[in-house]
Amino acid sequence: MYYMYPYPYYRQNGWADVFTLLQQSLYAEGMVCSMSTQMLYNPETEDLKGNTKMHDHLVPASYHRVTASGSAYRLTAGETDPYIVTTAVSCIKNAQRQDKGVREGLQIMKENANDKWRPFVEQIIRWQDVAESTLTQAKETMQSMNVWESSQ
Repeated sequence: MYYMYPYPYYRQNGWADVFTLLQQSLYAEGMVCSMSTQMLYNPETEDLKGNTKMHDHLVPASYHRVTASGSAYRLTAGETDPYIVTTAVSCIKNAQRQDKGVREGLQIMKENANDKWRPFVEQIIRWQDVAESTLTQAKETMQSMNVWESSQ
């Protein structure tokens, strides 16, 4: 039941757009992870209030983005099991829930960062904005394909 499809199929089934948006979200999430983890290792910022709390949500948010992206890739490649769609929807929802905690932690970090590090935290927040907006676009694309509610 697991088939590989020729390239033209990828462009016709609608999932390629979802996959691309999830990859963009994942890329931005990687920047959030990299930059915020860097701060955990830097003696100047290792104890910055909010970073540990933020990571408590960032790790599961990342997992759910990876899983949603993998699911979209499989659908792009032509797999049709409806539970793949259910997995993608559930993971997008879970990532969005975890993003709220990430955002709260980033706000705490921004409020507690000194003048030297506040612009760095603001850049992390901008990457988080991209991660969230592209995830929302993936959700909206799935809704336009009429697969969002049907997977419940």
